[in-house]
Amino acid sequence: MTRRPDDDDRKLARFGYAQELARRFGGFSSFAIGFSVISVLTGVTSTFGDALAAGGPAGLGLGWPLVACGTMLVALAMAELSSAFPTAGALYHWASLLGGPGWGWSTAMLNLAGQLAIVAAIDLACAQALAQVVGWDRRAAFALYAVIVAVHGALNAASIRLVAWLNDASATVHMVGVAVLVGALFWKGVAHPWAYLVHVGGTARPDGLYVLGFVQALVLGVWTFTGFDAAAHVSEETRHPDRRAPIGIVSAVAVSAVAGFALVAALALSVRDWRVTAEAPDAALSVLRGALGPQAGRFAMGLAVLAMWFAGLSSVTSASRMLFAFARDDGIPMAAFLRHVDGRTQTPIGAIGACVLVSVALVIVTAPWSDAVFLTVAVLATAALYASYAVPIALGAAARAAGRWTQRGSWNLGRAGIPVALAAVGWTVAVGGILVLANAGAMAAFAGLTGVLFAVWRWRVRARFTGPKIDLAHFEVE
Repeated sequence: MTRRPDDDDRKLARFGYAQELARRFGGFSSFAIGFSVISVLTGVTSTFGDALAAGGPAGLGLGWPLVACGTMLVALAMAELSSAFPTAGALYHWASLLGGPGWGWSTAMLNLAGQLAIVAAIDLACAQALAQVVGWDRRAAFALYAVIVAVHGALNAASIRLVAWLNDASATVHMVGVAVLVGALFWKGVAHPWAYLVHVGGTARPDGLYVLGFVQALVLGVWTFTGFDAAAHVSEETRHPDRRAPIGIVSAVAVSAVAGFALVAALALSVRDWRVTAEAPDAALSVLRGALGPQAGRFAMGLAVLAMWFAGLSSVTSASRMLFAFARDDGIPMAAFLRHVDGRTQTPIGAIGACVLVSVALVIVTAPWSDAVFLTVAVLATAALYASYAVPIALGAAARAAGRWTQRGSWNLGRAGIPVALAAVGWTVAVGGILVLANAGAMAAFAGLTGVLFAVWRWRVRARFTGPKIDLAHFEVE
């Protein structure tokens, strides 16, 4: 029996696309996928020591709220775009409509580079943490990584309904896990008064410059607050996406901000000597073990592994939808394969498989040589993601100011739209500065990447790539 087109299908048809993917995401699932990719358990436990060493207690207690506020500006601006243009691939489509094919192609390539590297980073971290729990060596961790990323690909290919259910479970695990750890730390682990969270003046930076150390410490929040665009990427699999995708984006950032601050504050207040703790290989777990005992450390490690697993699953979903949407407009080689949607599962199996293979290749090329090399790739990925956020937001503000974009979605910021968008772009520029302090080599590599993308567009792609089927002018008159 052929399914009759509904209102969501008709809205998608305005952009020139047929409904191929299955709409299985509800409101909570839209929130859960962004919340799972952000994964405060993963971000905080993996970078706590680096932030503590650079900025001391204030780098955490003041740094996290500062980053959360900046990220919320980006989320609000992104949410307005997702309501107006609820399509898979999201950022690519927004940039193309608002700025033209060149901006769309560049945004897609930056977002893909960031997302594929994040898939590799999360799943490799999950494998390494799991290997540590069971006592396996580094070589075994790479085998575990291959299994984990393959399972994530298989689940995404098998059923979007199953992925939605797992994302819902992930959100529950994250919230309960954070609540349990925070409650336990405040019950028996706190060693300092709340004023300790604003204690400034200490940094482990070789130059001793605390101001730079504080800014560098913001990498904890910046690294954590990525991937909230996932709710927009699954718009074609979300019911009523013009309302639910923007709410999913904003709520994922808001809940992560609160949960993350609770965890960061509880950990920071439980530190006995911040300089000693900052030097520990797993600083956050060291705090938990010291405050609550070895059993708590193992429990926290188990939660972190589970959180990473869920985050990796959601990251594959998000990355594959960007790749699918880009291929649907012939923006990348092997487009016919990458845009193929299985008739039975209604999932883009070509794009999912490619995401898995590319992330595996990235790990093979980088991780065996040096952890520092892979860290550079991870920081580069964060820079690429934030650049891909900034481009469509800036283009949207310009199009709105010029009167070219007037048909906004049901969820919009009204007159505040342009100021919020400009502030969001300003924050993404600040993120670049934070990442330079965190890893200057990675940012040099990012500059090289943008140069390569410009050259490829200028001499190989510009003559043939036309972008989405419907441009902004056609959309505006309908």
